Formats: sequence, C-alpha cells, structure tokens
Amino acid sequence: MNKKLTAIALLVLSGCAAHPVIQQKAADWHPSVASPQFASGSGPRVLVDAAHGNFHTIDGRFAPFGELLRADGYRVGSAGLPVTPELLATADVFVIANAVKGGENAKWILPTPPAFEPAEVAALATWVHDGGSLLLVADHMPFPGSVANLADAFGVVFLNGYAKKSASEGGTLIFTRAGGLADHPIVRGRDASEEVTALKAFTGQAFRAVVPVAPLMRMPPDWAVFYPYEAGEFTSTTPAESARGLVQGAVLHHGQGRVAVFGEAAMFSAQSAINGDKVVRMGMNDPEASQNAQFVLNVLHWLSGLLPD
Repeated sequence: MNKKLTAIALLVLSGCAAHPVIQQKAADWHPSVASPQFASGSGPRVLVDAAHGNFHTIDGRFAPFGELLRADGYRVGSAGLPVTPELLATADVFVIANAVKGGENAKWILPTPPAFEPAEVAALATWVHDGGSLLLVADHMPFPGSVANLADAFGVVFLNGYAKKSASEGGTLIFTRAGGLADHPIVRGRDASEEVTALKAFTGQAFRAVVPVAPLMRMPPDWAVFYPYEAGEFTSTTPAESARGLVQGAVLHHGQGRVAVFGEAAMFSAQSAINGDKVVRMGMNDPEASQNAQFVLNVLHWLSGLLPD
C-alpha cells in the first residue's frame, strides 16, 4: 500500500448473556483461508487492545479472531499499553473489543464508568483522522457505556443496553440479505466466493449515528433496546426503547481514516460456554454462522483499503 492505513474498526463483541460468564472461553476452532490475501506475516499490522479491562483479547476469548487474520497474512499483536500516538504509530488497524473499566472485577451495574481517558480518545480520533483504521466493538451493557465517549468522538451514539426481541427472549439474530443485511462491498466481497448472504449475531446492543455512515446490519423494527440496572437482569418494568432505525454494524470515514463499528462481539470470535450439561457455541464455530469468518475478513479488507465504499 502507498500510504499507512489509519482506519479504526469499532467492534462490540459479546455473546455473554450475564455477568460474569466464567466458563465462556475461546473455542478449539482453527480457521483456514483458501486464498490468503497476503503472504504469511507480510500483511498490515493489526493491534488488539488489551489495556482497558477487555473482555475479549487476542490472548483470550478473541484468539480465534487473531488466528483467522493470521491465516490471511495479517500481522496480529496485542496492545497492553495505554493508547498514545507512539503506540498507534506501530499499527495499521487498531481493534478494541469489549473494553470495561475494572476488567474481570468490574461490577456490571449502572452507572458505567469510561474505560478510556480523554487523552486516549483524542489520540485515537487524531490517528484515524490522519489515515488510521479502527475496529470498535462494544457488546451489550456495560460495554457500550464503557466506550461511549470514544464512539461519540466518531459521531456514533452507543446505547448501553441489550438489543432483544423482548425482555424474556434472547438477542441472537441472523441477518440476511432479505432481512437487515445491507448491500455493501463488505457484504458483497470482491467476487462471488466472498459474498455473505447470512450473518449471525449473538446478543449485543444497537446504536445510531449523527454523522453519515454506511449501515451493514439493520435491526428489526419490532425489536427493542432494554436498559437493565444490572447486566442480564430483566423484569416487566425494565426501561426500553424501539430498535426501529437502529443498526448493529456500520462503517464510516473520519477524515482520511476508516472506522468499523459493531454492537456485538461474539460474531467475530469462536467461543464456547457451559450451560448446565451442554456446551454452547457462539461465533464462527456455530453451525448457523458459517459465513461469519468471511464477513470478518471482508471487514478487515475494507479497513485495509482493499475494498471500496
């Protein structure tokens, strides 16, 4: 590439229905890429945040994401330091997935404190404006509240709740071309082999934007965003608002850079959790999510400038 990539993808990753889900972990899942975009270890440098209590890190629940990218030739590493211009100068794509102040010891109740300091938000906004690429993922509450100030810097309004069909139903959703999955180069890919016709998400938030964005995943109009005081605790009086007009995935430009924002995280990983005597699969290892891996690659290709708008 002729110039350094500075596109930020905002990924909100989860798949966790309550806090804490100690048994939730990266699955023993090993992806393969038929035609890698880059020779092994020669692609853009992707740094995955691990300095802000992240529920998903490249050495933990987000390991399958890193393995998939490495199979495509990307260079993937962990960022265990606060965000500074010096750190960002070592990245082409910076990934933030489910940051939460306090990490595993955080109390998933309201109010939700910010995970990023104002100076870190400013550094990220400047870096993207000058050409960087950001992938920002914030799952259901408390993750949207943890990075609301960062999303706001890019004109995105995160809703610190759960996007669900109803208070008593789950938030798992399959987006299709006939229902919510937008027509965009990320969805179409570069040829028929990369086209995504169905994408599965595993309970997250929904958001809106106050700047022009290209929606990728539109929420069903009969769904809602529920706002519990404590994560995973719902009653008949839990506050809610309609999800009509909201999205769970979108991309945008910020200055010269690119930003990808998502309100669900498990769809970008491959995880398993114990539910009684059953093993529950969440993400790219789910049989109903067979195209999620291609979607993840398409998102990274867009952030890397390989796909047009």
